[in-house]
Amino acid sequence: MSPSFTSLGVPATFADVLASQGIESAFPIQEATLPTTLNGGDVLGRGQTGSGKTLAFSLPVVARLAANPKPRKARFPRALIMAPTRELATQIAKVVEPLAKAVDLRVAVVFGGVSQLRQEKDLNAGVDILIACPGRLEDLLKQRVADLSRVEISVLDEADHMADLGFLPVVKRILDQAPRGIQHMLFSATLDNGVDKLVQRYLENPTVHSVDAPTAAVNTMEHHVFLVSNDDKKELVRTLASGAGRRIMFMRTKHHAKKMAVWLSKCGIPTVDLHGNLSQNARDRNLAAFSAGDARVLVATDVAARGVHVDGVELVVHIDPPAEHKAYLHRSGRTARAGSDGTVVTIATPDQQGDVKSLLKAAGLKVPMVKVTPNAQVVSDVVGERAEPVAYVAPQLRSTATVRKDTLNDSDAAGGRGRRRGGRGTAKSAGGEGQRREENRGERRTENRGGNAPAGRGGERRTENRGEGRGYAAAGGRGGERRNDNRGAGASAPRGGERRTDNRADRRTDVRQDDRDVARRSAVPNRGSAAARNNSGQRQGSGAGSRPRGGNTIAEALGASKVEAATGAGRGRGQRRASSPASNGRNF
Repeated sequence: MSPSFTSLGVPATFADVLASQGIESAFPIQEATLPTTLNGGDVLGRGQTGSGKTLAFSLPVVARLAANPKPRKARFPRALIMAPTRELATQIAKVVEPLAKAVDLRVAVVFGGVSQLRQEKDLNAGVDILIACPGRLEDLLKQRVADLSRVEISVLDEADHMADLGFLPVVKRILDQAPRGIQHMLFSATLDNGVDKLVQRYLENPTVHSVDAPTAAVNTMEHHVFLVSNDDKKELVRTLASGAGRRIMFMRTKHHAKKMAVWLSKCGIPTVDLHGNLSQNARDRNLAAFSAGDARVLVATDVAARGVHVDGVELVVHIDPPAEHKAYLHRSGRTARAGSDGTVVTIATPDQQGDVKSLLKAAGLKVPMVKVTPNAQVVSDVVGERAEPVAYVAPQLRSTATVRKDTLNDSDAAGGRGRRRGGRGTAKSAGGEGQRREENRGERRTENRGGNAPAGRGGERRTENRGEGRGYAAAGGRGGERRNDNRGAGASAPRGGERRTDNRADRRTDVRQDDRDVARRSAVPNRGSAAARNNSGQRQGSGAGSRPRGGNTIAEALGASKVEAATGAGRGRGQRRASSPASNGRNF
């Protein structure tokens, strides 16, 4: 009979929290490690996936911090737990948070692939326990958003998978920033690929608890290898997926996982996918649908092989056999968790027989290959009770605004470094060289009470000039449009552009300059002449000649603008609109 948690030294507060979750007795790895870890000793734990390792290190972390309470300090966590994937980090947080809440400790989770803005906010608010993936944590440390100088205890989970992903150099750089002499716990299924060097570097006189041999990690499951022809493989997958219980199916590539999920859904089997091409929001939605039972089948790549813990997965199917025995171990570990039963099926085509035999031998398993068809009795026995088909409902298209919002939320650039908006906008051709307008993201607006300010190339700048009059100048880049309504003086247009001057004191002149004839650019007089001369194909805009100063009124000017807009007077190679600026404090 397994011992109780209190008999192992776990405080009663945490034992009560576990009892409320239906956990009343310890698993073997917890029984082996808790007496050492609760006393502050370093531990190297080796156990199979699903053996209860998360609770084995969560209890001593929370118990140690609760026994020595300290005020929280922004950016300075007191405990660090590192995991290789965001799914595993999320699962760890679900175990730690109820324990931490019971003693008023705060938990934060950081990982890549999403905006770090929320993560920065959590760290600045003060965190006791930080659960992190190495890549994002190193970024935050470099930005000085996080600091490990106050860490009292560290945990490294799935160290062998970190080694497989190439994270060990990052892990070393992170742990080197923590104080020396703190308590370290390292959990790993194997000690190869440099994991042993981590043990030698950071653990002092560790107690080694190896609950299961590395090759015996799948000995609680029922294993089958179905040998099938290439033509029958897809139908065999459909048959295996048609059972009433939850099942996870693994494929090698993201593209095929997505296609398989759609095909099974169209066959009447509610299915979701999980792979690296999905955003974090999409991953969360699909996992929630699978956990809630809205989807019975999860088709995944190896991204789901670790850290995805869903109760009641009765069957794991290797549609594509994994490349190595460790991947087989962790894929298969999604079933038969916490002492429950489970079945694992590997589908092999004739050309894969040799690879599958070598794979199972490396995993310490002897499983006979059975030639089957989709309707074979052994297949029906594995499938069990069949579920009724469900009508396929095509996914609804999401609005552009929602997709843009999710993209910003999932982008690393949205946090810390600021959201990047803009671009060069859209170019609309009107006649020859046409107008160029920066319509949305690149727009810059400036209120200037002294004078006009030119805009940057390709952008739009609007200036409110409260000196002699109020003008609105939209200055584009080369080949752009420039409009100026000014009561005092005109303004020269950029090269190849279009210029309009509404001179209320003297006259109205519309000038256009040719892009290829810069030398013949004509100057527009402010006062005196009856009409502006046209040296490079310029056309007089108003056609009314010169009027005496003060002879034209605002109403007349506005009326002339409306007439010009209606009749097209003064138009050249592209349509030009007259703007109607409002005078200070007056409405017309």
